[in-house]
Amino acid sequence: MPLIRLARRLLPALALAGLSGCSALGHWTQAAGGHLGVLRASRPVSEVLTDPSTPPELAGRLRLSQQMRDFASQRLGLPDNNSYRRYADLQRAAVVWNVLAAPAFSLQLKTWCYPLMGCAGYQGWFDRAAAEEHAAALQADGWEVQVQPIPAYSTLGWSRWLGGDPLLNTFIRYPEGELAAMIFHELAHQRVYVADDTGFNEAYATAVERLGAQAWLAGKPDALAAFEAGRARRERFLALAREGQRRLQAVYAGPVDARAAAKVALLAELRERAPREAPGYEAWFQRANNASFAILSAYDELVPDFLGLFEREGRDWGRFHAAVEALKPLARDVRRATLRSPGGPHDPDPSPCQGQ
Repeated sequence: MPLIRLARRLLPALALAGLSGCSALGHWTQAAGGHLGVLRASRPVSEVLTDPSTPPELAGRLRLSQQMRDFASQRLGLPDNNSYRRYADLQRAAVVWNVLAAPAFSLQLKTWCYPLMGCAGYQGWFDRAAAEEHAAALQADGWEVQVQPIPAYSTLGWSRWLGGDPLLNTFIRYPEGELAAMIFHELAHQRVYVADDTGFNEAYATAVERLGAQAWLAGKPDALAAFEAGRARRERFLALAREGQRRLQAVYAGPVDARAAAKVALLAELRERAPREAPGYEAWFQRANNASFAILSAYDELVPDFLGLFEREGRDWGRFHAAVEALKPLARDVRRATLRSPGGPHDPDPSPCQGQ
């Protein structure tokens, strides 16, 4: 699960209208068909719970998920709709596979653009073989590529007319804290989503999942300790990965004739340090390339700023979400600068004596 946690959250690029060209049409077809297949496989949780063939362990997880779903809307200010009120067993380990690509000497992700959702640095495929075929084509063109399994995605509420985003076998058995975090994260995407600003969207949802899971686990010391221990391990991983990210950027900004050798040496060093400094994430470093490092900032770069905003809003969920929504109309750079400023997204009220 540690590797999946890094990749799970990005939307699977559901290009539901308006794409042109043969390649785009093929992706449109598989995306639309794949999502409809997920919906067809789903049943209301209430129906699954009354089915005598449902294993008791699964029934317990589904009941727990519904308590989390109620908590999300009643306590965290997240949408109250039919998402995560259905369950689907897809008979596979991931719902989609995301393809990521970056140049050989850059941490700039290749982007794909879609109607309604804007542009994103990934492309999602419901069929693993198709994802790997597309990745191989990109690799043949000189891109460094990753294919990452994704256990969940959000349709931003667009599928609520078809039953909403369902719970899936790909994550229903996560530890309690991580299951809560997953549900809260995906619902956060339905509350606030800014086209063409993946880093903003993911950091906001990551802050919501972290704060929400801690609130859910209050009064459950063992589950909270397990959740915090997992997050601590992830922070150790991120510290090493971010160091690698910074050093790779310095290598690529340096002399052109030294880049290739310096890159190889740095990746080898990180692989050697991983067992000591990031236990549990050794496989990530073994497979890491520019695409791996490039995607990191999409998840965590702005998280501390959102956590700070939550504190400035008095830890009030309604005020916090409203403050985030107030940032949506701003230009990308202004949005981020405003989020990072000590005053937050709202200018302080002027002093009654100001200008006198």
